[in-house]
Amino acid sequence: MAISLFLAAGGLLALVVYRIVQWLVRYRRRSIMKRQNGCLPPKKLSQIDPVLGTDVVLQNLGAAKKFGFLNLLRSRHAANGLTFTTNTYFRTTINTCDPTLIQNVLSFQFQDFGMGPLRRKSASPLLGRGIFTTDDEIWAHQRALIRPSFVRAQVTDFSIFGHHVDQLIALIGRRNYEVDLQQLFFRMVLDSNSEYMFGESVGLMSENASESATTFHHALDYAQQGTILRLRLGNLMFTHRDQKFRDSCATVHAYADKFVSQALEYRRSKTALPDEEKGDELARQKYVFLNELAKDTDDPIMLRDQIVNMLLAARDTTAGLLAFVFFMLARRPEIWAKLRADVLEHYCEPLTYEAIMSMQYLRFVVQETLRLFPPIATNSRMANKDTVLPVGGGPDGKSPLFVAKHNVVTYSTFVMHRRKEFFGEDADEFRPERWENLRPGWEFLPFNGGPRICPGQKFALTESSYTIARLLHAFSSIENRDPTDWREQLTLSLTLNNGVQCRLIPA
Repeated sequence: MAISLFLAAGGLLALVVYRIVQWLVRYRRRSIMKRQNGCLPPKKLSQIDPVLGTDVVLQNLGAAKKFGFLNLLRSRHAANGLTFTTNTYFRTTINTCDPTLIQNVLSFQFQDFGMGPLRRKSASPLLGRGIFTTDDEIWAHQRALIRPSFVRAQVTDFSIFGHHVDQLIALIGRRNYEVDLQQLFFRMVLDSNSEYMFGESVGLMSENASESATTFHHALDYAQQGTILRLRLGNLMFTHRDQKFRDSCATVHAYADKFVSQALEYRRSKTALPDEEKGDELARQKYVFLNELAKDTDDPIMLRDQIVNMLLAARDTTAGLLAFVFFMLARRPEIWAKLRADVLEHYCEPLTYEAIMSMQYLRFVVQETLRLFPPIATNSRMANKDTVLPVGGGPDGKSPLFVAKHNVVTYSTFVMHRRKEFFGEDADEFRPERWENLRPGWEFLPFNGGPRICPGQKFALTESSYTIARLLHAFSSIENRDPTDWREQLTLSLTLNNGVQCRLIPA
């Protein structure tokens, strides 16, 4: 017994000594690295609890409940500069709105940063091992599968878009032209994108929408809200105990699995065809995103994860952009009039991609909306090794910055897009005309940048521009029915908590 205790004590002591030596070696290596690169410590956010950061977490959650998280970020940057750190539950986060630092994280030093295990764990119940949660070879393979699906021929085919915008215009009329446009945009975009991706529309715009479609729509929303809450909780994610969240994720997966099974059956049927018949059959088939993915893999879980990732991203980005455009137009009749004149000058039946590209003021309105209300208002990357960034350190944020392995860099496009040194003294104002001469670089990142730039950005911009042009052609004016200012709704993307309450006047 005594010998066993002695051996146990000796083993414990050896482990403690090993950990101390390991820490000392790492500390020395990092000190040398900092000194050789001239690194300076960044500013720190003043915290009541500098170890666990409970006050910061509670402040974040409280601001989010009051629809003010993004303004809280702006106030922190106003007080602490472009780059500063926070400590929450033994995790250091580097907060920045510096485009040079962001460019290095997303592009020049791309291999030094990734999604990180915390993000994967928080999002995996809904997104699985999809393109937005994975890194390295898995991510590269998934992106290679997805990228060909956004070639110009598919993106500029308005046959699917057109049908669903027709349904939207008809639904607005059935509701006596007084509607919450944001709610309708989310339904329309989900219908349109599900037809593009699955080959079959969810059917939410129909007067007789199925119960399964409505259930799927609500489950997608609730699962997304739960995912963002888990992200905010960080290392306290284990406290998230919500069975409805789990059930919602299961509902989303079950709905997607139905179409995955159809795509795999499509793959098997095409494999069985003689080579000489495959070309004729391909020409007769309409393009279906999921069928194209199934040509390269027969893994049903991978297909499901990819389609849920892409459907969610495509729905929220496009519907959110459309909602913010019309939220602003309802409050700025002079911009509506100018935009409508631009649309009518170049409009044709049927509306073509070339006609939309000639609508210059439409492009300015979309860019200005993306500037003030970027779809992904905040994002983050985790360092997968000790590394040095060229800026972010020191009291002015211009010295090299040491980033330890597992530290997180959180960057806010919302804050960066409103910096006056980039966009003028009126950076908080909605003024599309600023884009006549504006040619921004990394200070304008509505769709991310570097190797992980959004592969579907052209798809989202084209679908949004087409919808805006069709609505401006169908309606002569818009009247605001909501006297309040915008309130943020932050899930995986930025939307409006108060929607777009308005009345449209038919042309």
